[in-house]
This record gives sequence, C-alpha cells and structure tokens, in this order.
Amino acid sequence: MAFDLDDLDPRQKKTKPLNLDEMNVEDLKEYVAVLKAEIERVEAKIKAKQSHASAAASLFKR
Repeated sequence: MAFDLDDLDPRQKKTKPLNLDEMNVEDLKEYVAVLKAEIERVEAKIKAKQSHASAAASLFKR
C-alpha cells in the first residue's frame, strides 16, 4: 500500500495566483475587496490565537 508523503503535511497547499490580465477593472476591485476581507479574517484569528497562547502561558507560569 503506497501513500503520498504530502498527505501527511497538514499545511494547505498554496493556490496559483489568478491571471490578473484577464480581469477587468471591476473584477480587480472586487478581488481586492475579497483579499482585504480575508486579510482581516486572518489577522483576527492571529490575535485570538496569540491571546489564547498568552493566557495559557500565564496559567502555567503560576
């Protein structure tokens, strides 16, 4: 039974960038809005994880 080592890697694979040359101005603006929303979502998740890690670290320092 063969398996692929990539299946063991929990990180997500990077997606190919979109071909921006094929997009019109409105599509590009919409794409920017989607990316900004995703950045905000990721930054919120980072803050939550840092807060959680900080709380855990302070709990175990006692």
